[in-house]
Amino acid sequence: MERQRERELIRRAAAGDRDAAAETIRAFQPSVYAYILRLSGRPDVAEDIVQEAFVRVLANLDRFDERYRFSTWLFTIARRLYVNAMQKLRPAYDSDLVGAWGGSDAAPGEPVERAEAREQARGSLQRALMVLPLAQREVVVLFHQMDWPIALIAKHLEMPEGTVKSHLHRGRRRLREALVAEESRTSSEAWT
Repeated sequence: MERQRERELIRRAAAGDRDAAAETIRAFQPSVYAYILRLSGRPDVAEDIVQEAFVRVLANLDRFDERYRFSTWLFTIARRLYVNAMQKLRPAYDSDLVGAWGGSDAAPGEPVERAEAREQARGSLQRALMVLPLAQREVVVLFHQMDWPIALIAKHLEMPEGTVKSHLHRGRRRLREALVAEESRTSSEAWT
């Protein structure tokens, strides 16, 4: 979304325009949900966190500083809610739920094998992400899935850019190792 359009929507939503608030939610909800889902590995947690994040954001739109991107503010709120929830809940991650979070994304007419392969890859990636420590997982997700630059990630996570780069490097290496281990495990199970 263009920055000017974003500012206009925020101003209207802050003034009580329900249509502007709804449009803001529609515009940002998918990316915030994907971000929190990748961090948590659980659709139920992601849904709750995203809903609470939007409730807080809409209730505090008057506090938003237009010099910054709205998405950065929103992601920061969602991240803090996630960290707080994880400290309270300490959930057990169920990787089977991750594969089923959105149902099948298969397009009509898409071969079943291709859809299954995509779902398996998504599940493998999510299980590998859950192996990473939270800081590394968050940096990897923000950089690769959300396409955020290093400087923005550093600001968002309140850490030096060099630390972000280290987390990204180590996270990629661990992710690669976890994916190789997952592939080996899957291959050996296929032969038994």
